Amino acid sequence: MTASVPIPRPRPALLTLAYLAFISLGLPDAVLGVAWPSLRSTFGLSQAGMGAILSSAAVAYFVSGLLAGRLMRLLKLGLLLAVSTGLVALGLAGYATLSVFALFLLAACCIGFGSGAIDSALNNYAAQNFGPKHMNWLHAAYSVGAALGPVLMTALLTRGFGWRTGYAVIGAVLGTLALMFLVMRRQWDAPVRPEGEAHAEVPTASAAEALRRPRVWLQIATFFFYTGVEVTAGQWSFTVLTEGRGLHTAEAGTWVSLYWGSLLVGRILSGFIVEHLGSVRMLRASTGLAVVGALLFAIPSVPPFVGLVLLGFALAPIFPGLMSETPRRVGTDVSAHAVGFQVSAATAGVAALPSLAGVIAEKWGLAYVAPHILACAVMLAVLHGVLSASADRPAAR
Repeated sequence: MTASVPIPRPRPALLTLAYLAFISLGLPDAVLGVAWPSLRSTFGLSQAGMGAILSSAAVAYFVSGLLAGRLMRLLKLGLLLAVSTGLVALGLAGYATLSVFALFLLAACCIGFGSGAIDSALNNYAAQNFGPKHMNWLHAAYSVGAALGPVLMTALLTRGFGWRTGYAVIGAVLGTLALMFLVMRRQWDAPVRPEGEAHAEVPTASAAEALRRPRVWLQIATFFFYTGVEVTAGQWSFTVLTEGRGLHTAEAGTWVSLYWGSLLVGRILSGFIVEHLGSVRMLRASTGLAVVGALLFAIPSVPPFVGLVLLGFALAPIFPGLMSETPRRVGTDVSAHAVGFQVSAATAGVAALPSLAGVIAEKWGLAYVAPHILACAVMLAVLHGVLSASADRPAAR
């Protein structure tokens, strides 16, 4: 199970479509914050209404990740990508047209379910067929999409178009992508390895078999803490710096922007570095550096940008690196199930650990949020250390 499997040369058409897919997946993810004031006014919602939208999408995303392996066996990869992308486009069309908030939440479920399936399917395929370099760059492409979405929505709002127009435009982009997936669906399902070599984009073992493997559970826990660290640092650092440490809004905003920017730049750079350093060594170094970055951010006397930028760079290659190593570490026969579970665990981490930071801030004060991030980073490093000790030792002869 730990033997290295050669990565075939990616088909240019599929590789290009995968990059477009990751950019398109990122487009709607960060738009809600920009659209929210107008959207809230349209539906007459309180500020808590955003939580209902995010929760609806997150629950559907979580469920979709759990079912991703079974869906791949039922539909095969090409059709699953086409149907799931179409479901996201349908949900965005609902955002652009629906006037009843309960139906709007149903559209959020469509987006969450479709996105979870796409995320799981594309990550599993990329892990087996594109190699760690492209995996890092694919996730950088997602970051580009996440950055472009708010820019697009802001541009439309400032030119007098409504928030619904922004979602309609993004929905049209996803609809076009769904058609491209549909046209090319057979190429995704065609074997890319010579006959006789492993080929398991579609799982050959059951989800129950996957869950009987300890490494699958280690991967699940690692993803939970990874996204918890990334999102808690991103969502809470501004409040910690302004309300907790007294920084001015502009200065704190600059440091938080540098944190997110370091994630994007780090993924681009790691795509060049990983082929020389190797995914395993890069993951070990990155998880260790994440602890150092979180520790520096937790020390108030250290300039905050030092810890935040180091943390962002350290975290950048971890998610794509873990995905790249999943087939080798858990077995290609269950990797599709494992990737789906990991996507669901990542979603749970996004929901749970930043929320726990809020409870900590409310109960003990903002000064304890940065140590909470540090504790989660330590857990991430420990879990990956145990996983690496189990999966990355030389195979017995």
